[in-house]
Amino acid sequence: MDERRASVLSESVRILSKLQIMAAFFSDDVIFNIYLRSQVIHQLFEQNTELDINKLELFHVQFTDTLIDLLKKIKKTNEKNVTLLFNEIDLNREVIARLEADKLTQADFDLQKQRQALKTNTSLRRLYEVLSGYSNEYPYSKNINAFSARFSASFYHDITEDVLARLTSYTPAEVYDTPHAVIQRKLMGQLCKYEFKSEFFCGLKAGSLIIEVYKFTEAAINFLYYPSRNLFLLCDVAEMEMINAANSAPGADNSLVYELKNKNDQLQSRATLVKTLIPPEVKQLLAEHYKKITDIGFLQNISNFDAQANILKTMLNTDMM
Repeated sequence: MDERRASVLSESVRILSKLQIMAAFFSDDVIFNIYLRSQVIHQLFEQNTELDINKLELFHVQFTDTLIDLLKKIKKTNEKNVTLLFNEIDLNREVIARLEADKLTQADFDLQKQRQALKTNTSLRRLYEVLSGYSNEYPYSKNINAFSARFSASFYHDITEDVLARLTSYTPAEVYDTPHAVIQRKLMGQLCKYEFKSEFFCGLKAGSLIIEVYKFTEAAINFLYYPSRNLFLLCDVAEMEMINAANSAPGADNSLVYELKNKNDQLQSRATLVKTLIPPEVKQLLAEHYKKITDIGFLQNISNFDAQANILKTMLNTDMM
């Protein structure tokens, strides 16, 4: 075998190895068939010394090299797009991690509502002492409104403004109106009777306005605390039960976390598809390319295929990918 022939065949093997890698990467039937057909062409020249080896070289120059460059360009573009998708996935994961780290749990709420009930009971006892003339001190416990500020968004039931107005309405003659609070006279009597022992029952919210509802531990009696007006009133037990039943058990809002996780699943699936995506125009071109190289007269007329081969070059030089 002369050196020229050996060199062309060696270079042909190298080119076919590159095409095989591209076929494996894209897992596309047409590309794989092109690779198989190109191998057949190579073997024809390898096994038939009477064939002009220059035509094999011309075949790779006109078709295989350009096809490989085209597929490399598509692969590079796809990899950039996949990188963008994975960057978005990583950002979503960071947000999810922050949300889950800051997420308020039912256990947090159950623990803190016990402490809030203690603060409220202590504040009401002090308010009674102020009303009785036994004390002039500010009655409210420190940070008494911090509980609702922290938990209302996730754990309080939604009510309408009409319900809020009905729950907080009162007759002036029925209340003690002091600089520190407005409290129903009958409620103060019940508080004294049951020794200021109550527990947090539920929270209600109408927009940014909130109500804390308490229940005496030794009686089926509810009262509310309306922080924005420092208002304490008895409330109907049946209405409280209806409000509580009408709302599903509140809990920390995981909707955003769920949406982000669901979006990441979609992005992951999309990345898998984008990685090996071949534009429809290119797929059509590849099918035409395969049809040309499988034509029975292809090798005999290979020198006349410059125009058709240039279609690949044109596609390569566009911004389509």
